[in-house]
Amino acid sequence: MSGTPNEDYHCVRLDLGLFVVADGMGGHPKGEVASQAAVEGIVEFVESTVGMLPSQVWPVRFDPGQSDNQNRLRVGFSVGNRRLASENALLEERREMATTAVAVLIDGPIGTVAHVGDSRAYRLRGSQLEQLTRDHSWVEEQLQAGELTEAAARDHPRRNIVTRAISGSGDLDVELQELQLRTEDRFLLCSDGIFNVLSDAEIEEVLGGREADLAEACQTLVRGASEGGGSDDMTAIIVEIDAV
Repeated sequence: MSGTPNEDYHCVRLDLGLFVVADGMGGHPKGEVASQAAVEGIVEFVESTVGMLPSQVWPVRFDPGQSDNQNRLRVGFSVGNRRLASENALLEERREMATTAVAVLIDGPIGTVAHVGDSRAYRLRGSQLEQLTRDHSWVEEQLQAGELTEAAARDHPRRNIVTRAISGSGDLDVELQELQLRTEDRFLLCSDGIFNVLSDAEIEEVLGGREADLAEACQTLVRGASEGGGSDDMTAIIVEIDAV
């Protein structure tokens, strides 16, 4: 992890099957406050809804077009957004702070992924690495429009401009997906300090080291990004599915 102060914040809750990484947006005041507020809001709501039917906890907010766990993460992100709105209102110098966030909720054979911004989730299945999330960023929009190549996007001066963030204002547009899990799947959640420096091939090599301790593998990613010249904050969580 680099930078002073560190604007990343993360949470590992094995008891909930919940894993979250948030990255306070660079250039905004108190990014570390923003990322912590968002993560704590997500965890608070997921924890409060364990074992409860949707109608018991969010009769108005429940979206029948989404699964229970998609709803839990969607509303959890909104709770984090409201927490950030409260923080923004406390002190003048905290106004306009914002954060990106990515979360995975593991529940039996299903994994639910939610994200806002450019913090990412990857899955390694066998020897195949897949980026599960697509950045909500200016560069990603240009890539999708065919205006930028992958090579140009990697070093583009606007690569840090996000088009969605948890900022404490307005309705939050959370991107959600559900995945069937397989034993030995590995998931990586990380902030852009990791993937802005390390290539997919380098990430795949670390995740594919099956003999490595997961915490050690996370440190290898952080160390590799730091030694590769990264100057941003760096956070990585690796989750391995032991059984489905």
